[in-house]
Amino acid sequence: MEQNPIPPRLIKRRRLLQLSGASSIGLLLGGCASADFAEFIGNISEPLNQKMEELLLRPQTPVPEFPVSAIEPKALLVNTYDETPEINPKNYSLIIDGEVQQPLQLSLGDIKKLPPKSMVIRHVCVEGWSAIVQWGGVRLRDLVALAQPKSTARYIYFESADKYLESWDIASALHPQTILAYSKNGEPLSIANGAPLRLASPIKLGYKQSKWVTKITLVNKLGSRRGFWEDQGYEWFGGL
Repeated sequence: MEQNPIPPRLIKRRRLLQLSGASSIGLLLGGCASADFAEFIGNISEPLNQKMEELLLRPQTPVPEFPVSAIEPKALLVNTYDETPEINPKNYSLIIDGEVQQPLQLSLGDIKKLPPKSMVIRHVCVEGWSAIVQWGGVRLRDLVALAQPKSTARYIYFESADKYLESWDIASALHPQTILAYSKNGEPLSIANGAPLRLASPIKLGYKQSKWVTKITLVNKLGSRRGFWEDQGYEWFGGL
């Protein structure tokens, strides 16, 4: 697998977010053993950190894309492993529910009838490598619009066939370059890379980009679970 180092500008920006989100809260919690107090501080600080990250990252601003010639065909190759879910594309359906006026259940054929979006972007892994990949699919904002989201929707949960859970802020989810991809580098998406549908976006780290997405739920507030890696201590916003 070809793995490029993350550009220095992304490392600097991520470090700034880590410091801004963690340092002040660590000072507050360091001398307090109360779990209730920690939860209280977390409830206060999370919206503030999110607003700061949105201000820095401008989640509705398009990110420059790469030319097709920049694609790294041997990058982001994933070996099939035992936990790869078995999904029959013919029986696949995507559920969209929660804070919407019109809950939906769409087949892969229904989704492919929507206007396609293709983009060549940098996929960035939290482990310190990146890869330039072409993704093709449908804008998430187009899918969500079909369900007629309520004004109360602020976050989106993504559930996957392998039970992976992820959550995003609504602004990042509706970014014009956030898509549910069904192709990679001009070829049908492989099951190892997340087929039939996976998240792809140039504004989020790799662990935020769920594979094998089967359900999208809009909510007005986050629950006790935020995501597989976030529940183990990873930063929630996960922006670039």
